[in-house]
Amino acid sequence: MALPNRRSTMEHGLEASEETDLEQEDKAPVLPQQRRQILRPLLFALCGLLLNGALMTVMGTLHLPFYLETTGTILTAFLGGYVPAIAVALLTNLLTVVVDPYSIYYGALHILIALVAGYAFKKEWIGRANVLFWLITVGISGGLGGLLTWSFQGLTTNSFTQDMVMNLRGFGWSPFWSWYLSNLVVSCIDKAVTILIVELVLSLIPKKAWSRFQLVSWRQEPMEESGEEGSAWKTLGSWSLNTKLFSMLVIFSLTIATICITICLILFREYSIQQHAYLAEGVAKMVAEIVDADSVELYLSAPEVPESYQKTARILSDIRDSVPDVVYVYVYKIMTDGCHVVFDVDEDEYMPEVSAGVRGDVIPFDASFMVYIPDLLSGNRIDPIITNDTYGHLLTVYEPVYDKDGYCVCYACADVAMKNLDSSTLDFLLRAILLFVGLLMFILALSTWFARFHLIMPIKAITRATADFDYDNVDSRERNVMELKKLDIRTDDEIERLYHALLRTTEESTRYYQENKERNEKIEAMQNSLILVLADMVENRDDSTGDHVRKTAAYVNLIVREMRELGYYKDKITDKFIQDCVSSAPLHDIGKIAVSDNILNKPARLTQEEYEIMKTHTTSGCAIIDEVIATMPDAGYLNEARNIALYHHEKWDGSGYPEGLAGEAIPLSARIMAVADVFDALVSERCYKKAYTFVEAMDIIKEETGTHFDPLVTDAFLKVSSEVFEISETNAARRA
Repeated sequence: MALPNRRSTMEHGLEASEETDLEQEDKAPVLPQQRRQILRPLLFALCGLLLNGALMTVMGTLHLPFYLETTGTILTAFLGGYVPAIAVALLTNLLTVVVDPYSIYYGALHILIALVAGYAFKKEWIGRANVLFWLITVGISGGLGGLLTWSFQGLTTNSFTQDMVMNLRGFGWSPFWSWYLSNLVVSCIDKAVTILIVELVLSLIPKKAWSRFQLVSWRQEPMEESGEEGSAWKTLGSWSLNTKLFSMLVIFSLTIATICITICLILFREYSIQQHAYLAEGVAKMVAEIVDADSVELYLSAPEVPESYQKTARILSDIRDSVPDVVYVYVYKIMTDGCHVVFDVDEDEYMPEVSAGVRGDVIPFDASFMVYIPDLLSGNRIDPIITNDTYGHLLTVYEPVYDKDGYCVCYACADVAMKNLDSSTLDFLLRAILLFVGLLMFILALSTWFARFHLIMPIKAITRATADFDYDNVDSRERNVMELKKLDIRTDDEIERLYHALLRTTEESTRYYQENKERNEKIEAMQNSLILVLADMVENRDDSTGDHVRKTAAYVNLIVREMRELGYYKDKITDKFIQDCVSSAPLHDIGKIAVSDNILNKPARLTQEEYEIMKTHTTSGCAIIDEVIATMPDAGYLNEARNIALYHHEKWDGSGYPEGLAGEAIPLSARIMAVADVFDALVSERCYKKAYTFVEAMDIIKEETGTHFDPLVTDAFLKVSSEVFEISETNAARRA
């Protein structure tokens, strides 16, 4: 779903770029439109919270087994987004704590439903995949929620589910599964009604108004979420900034939560052990006060059970039964051969396989007690002991029983079962995790939402505005700068300062680029003019008019562009190659400057010796250009000028000069120049010959294809014969 747009009412870029101190910039206030973008979703979330409360109140008043407590949450998730929905879920749970203290532990499940609802609305499940959404919510609320209810409250039922449970029990189902299935049925009905109510409310709100309830926090030119599909939004690396931030939050939150829960668990367990120890100590002291220390020897030695012993045993049994957590109450006389049983009143439900000790029995010491034997034999007090041996996992307290002379004759003992402590510890851990998960989801959603609008999206906006910067023409450069200005980012932090710094740099760079391009164009125009003047000076040493360099450059331009259109040598003919060929063409005969005027202007055919001298203009031209390249190594077009000057008299069949190269061993630029040079020489009048007609010259070019000229070059040349004729005739008319 696209996020709502707002119109920017201020142009912020140029003024900001002129500031020298970004700290002193005037910050534009948040616009009323922006405030509405935040207030509307919050008010809608409040309505969702009230809807949850109203529906739960109605269900409670009618004594129905449904809650409908996620209706407002789902509706808020659909129209407002994840953050408001999670807030509604948490607040709903906090409000219901007054009535049901256990409801706070269901917050994580309700937040999970909010997340699923937000995702379902984004993927347009509602109306198209209602059943899937319904099944997921039932699984969360009835499936997971049922397990939590069983863990915290046991197999609780109401009037609606009780009959269903009894019917299922009649079919042979176990108590748990009968109860669990009954809760799932209730949840199915509950969530079906919830979805119907949500769809009804949605049908009453026009679709065009749905986006108004979306919670956003734009403080720059708004962007559509669909823009993220463009190339500029794609992640450059394997992890996006959003993923990194989210992962960091999850890792840090889990780490802190693990540490906190562990500390709380340790403190809880220590406190529980301490409370159990206080309880056991209280029981042991009570037993010590009841036992007649002076009668202990009588109890151990008397063949018949004294009446006072029976009376004391009944009292000790009552004490044990009145304190549920105490599983064993007994009195032992510690001697070197073991523990002599004075009293042992257990009916052992904790460990049925262990029978109660009989008066006078001697119980050997467990290995875990060996370290305490010296103190026990001496009648000293010892700290509570936690053991896990013959009698199970127990916390034991030994309280000395003193006779009238102050001598310790035995110990009153009380054992607390640690399994109850372990169970309560696991229960505490589960509750802590549930509370943490709910809080973690809210923190992650809120942090992700804040990071999205105040960090991720501004950075992405800058990235998108600068990723496809185009310097090719003035309009593109101005458009790029205007797009960057339109962002109008106002995050009131380093990102905004970065934005203004980037905007200033971009404007200055664009201005500098334009000025530099204009200077380069002037230099290039001057350079080309100098090349033409130099070429003209060389050509004008003979009787030609000087138009030869211009015409051959025009022919080269026609040929090379036609070859690209035809797809010939497409891996070589690039824009740069074309420009280099055309720019270098006027220098093809630069080496003639080293040839004598007598040879250049001889009005007759040259002798063989003179012809050999004339042929040196290729190597001389190469040497001249090499000297220039040595002083201007970055002048790329001079490399093609060297090739043209040196090889434009080479022939396709290898019979040319100066090196006798053949085929594609001859540089492509020189093969192109060869056709242009020969054609212009044929149609031009020289002191030693008449000019050929256009048709005659074209016929000669055709005849020399495959011997003198590259067939692909001549093919392109012949295909642009009309343009060649026009250039030829235009120059002929000018000369006339």
